[in-house]
Amino acid sequence: PELGAQQALIEKVVKEEEESFLRTLDTGIRLLETIIAKAKKQGLKIIDGKDAFELYDTFGFPLDLTELIARENGLSVDTGGFEREMKAQKNRSRNAAEQETGDWVELKGIEQTEFLGYDHLEAEVEIARYRKVVQKKKTFYQLVFDKTPFYGESGGQVGDTGTIEANGETIEVIDTQKENNLTVHIVNKLPSELKAKFIAKVNGLKRNNTANNHTATHLLHYALRKVLGTHVEQKGSLVNADHLRFDFSHFRKMADEEIEKVENIVNENIRKNYPLEEKRGIAMSEAKAMGAMSLFGEKYGDKVRVIRFGDSVELCGGTHIGATGQIGLFKIVSESAIAAGVRRIEAISAARAERYVNDQIKTLKNIKEVVKGSKDILDGVLNLVKENSALSKKVDIFAREQLKILKNNLKSKVLLERGINIIADRVEVDNANALKDIAFQLKNEVDNLFLVLGAEINGKPQLAVMISENLVKEKNLNAGQIVREAGREIKGGGGGQPFFAMAGGKDAEGISAAIEKALSFLQ
Repeated sequence: PELGAQQALIEKVVKEEEESFLRTLDTGIRLLETIIAKAKKQGLKIIDGKDAFELYDTFGFPLDLTELIARENGLSVDTGGFEREMKAQKNRSRNAAEQETGDWVELKGIEQTEFLGYDHLEAEVEIARYRKVVQKKKTFYQLVFDKTPFYGESGGQVGDTGTIEANGETIEVIDTQKENNLTVHIVNKLPSELKAKFIAKVNGLKRNNTANNHTATHLLHYALRKVLGTHVEQKGSLVNADHLRFDFSHFRKMADEEIEKVENIVNENIRKNYPLEEKRGIAMSEAKAMGAMSLFGEKYGDKVRVIRFGDSVELCGGTHIGATGQIGLFKIVSESAIAAGVRRIEAISAARAERYVNDQIKTLKNIKEVVKGSKDILDGVLNLVKENSALSKKVDIFAREQLKILKNNLKSKVLLERGINIIADRVEVDNANALKDIAFQLKNEVDNLFLVLGAEINGKPQLAVMISENLVKEKNLNAGQIVREAGREIKGGGGGQPFFAMAGGKDAEGISAAIEKALSFLQ
C-alpha cells in the first residue's frame, strides 16, 4: 500500500536517477578524455591507476568502462595501481573504525536508564556500570547511571555534554550515546570514588542551542511539505548546537523561489511564537489521531511522545524549546543532492543565523565600496569579472609568448655529443608547470634529446630531466633515477618516469651542481 501511495514519487525518482547517471557518465567521459589526452601528450601507453580510481571513487565511473574507452584510444589501465588505491582506502576506513571494548563492570543492576532530561538539566545519580574503551590508541570510559539528565544521541540529535561532580572531583562528559535501553556517558577518566553519589550537570547553553535547531527542523519539515508536496518525508537528520542538516525525499533540485518560500514559512511560524505542546507516553493510535507524522521504516514502541508547534505535529524523542519565538531567526545555507530522490538542506538558527546574515551584509558593503563607481552592485561585479577575464587572457598570451622565446633560446643552445642533443641550462619560469611544458615541447621538437633544466621558483629550486625514449632504451638512461641523485645537490628529491622526472628541494644555490650531476650520467 505504501509503495502504491508513493507511485508518482517513485516514477520521478527513477527518471531523475536515469538522468543523473547519464550526467555522471558524461562528466566521467570528459574527465577521462582529459586524462587520455595528457597521457598521449606525454607519450604514455598506460593510464595511471590513481586517475582510474579517482574517476571511480569520486565520480562513480566504472573501471571496466575506463578500460574500454582506454583500449579504444590505444591505451591500457594500471589495474594494479587501481587495486592498491582501493585497498588503501579500505585500510583507512578499517583503521578509523578500530575499537577495543572491555567488559562491563556492574555496580548496580538496572535494565534501563531513567531519562530526566526533558524536565531537568541537573540530577543526583549513581554509576550502575562502567567499562574501558580504546579507540585510535586513545582510552575512554563509558559510564551508565541509574538515571540521567543527559540526552543520548538518537533521532539525529547529538548527545549532551557536561560534567559529573562528587567529593570535590569534576569529570567532563564529552559525549552521550544510547545503547539499547541504557544511556552511555563517555568520559576521559574514571572517577576516584565509583560508588559515590554524583551531581550530573548538562551543558545548558549547548543543549539550548541544540533544542533551537531541533525545533527548527520540525518547522522545516512542515514547510517543505507545504511548499513541495506531501511526498516529502524525512530520510535522515543531524541536529547539534551549531547547525541542522535535514535529508528528505524529493525528485529534483529546489528552485531559489522554493527555498525562499520554505524559509519564509519557518520564520513566520517562529514569529507566531507557538508554544510547545507535548504528549508523553500516549498510544500510537492516539498520536495518529492527532495527525502526528511518523518516519517511514522507523520502529516505535507501544507508547510514543508527540511534539506539536502550531500545525507541525511529529512523533519525537528529542529535546525542544518552550516556544518557537526563542529560535529568533532561521536561515538555509545550502541545498544539495545526496542520493537518487533524496535532497539535503543545511541550515542555521538563532544567534548563528544572525551572525551569518550580518556577515553577508558586511561582505555586501565591502563589495559596494570596491565597485562604488557603479550604480548597481551586481553590474559593477560583473564588469570586474569581465575585466579580470580579459586581463587573464592577455597574461596567458604573454606567458605563452615568453615560453616560446625561452624554448627557442634553449634550442639555439643545443650541444651535439656522440649523437645526443644536449640542452642543460638554468631558466626563469613562474611555476613548475611551465618548466614541465617547456620540457615536453622540446621533446617533440628535438630528436635524441637529453634535457636538464633548473629553476628557482618562489625561492625554492626545481629540476626537470627529459630524455628521448629511444635514448632511454639504447643508453639505459632513467630520468627518475637521475633526478633522485641530482636532487641531493638542492637538498631535496623527486621522481617520475624513465623519460621524464622532476625534483624539488630547499637549497637554490645547488642548482648548478644539480645540473652538472645530471649531465654526469652521460659520461
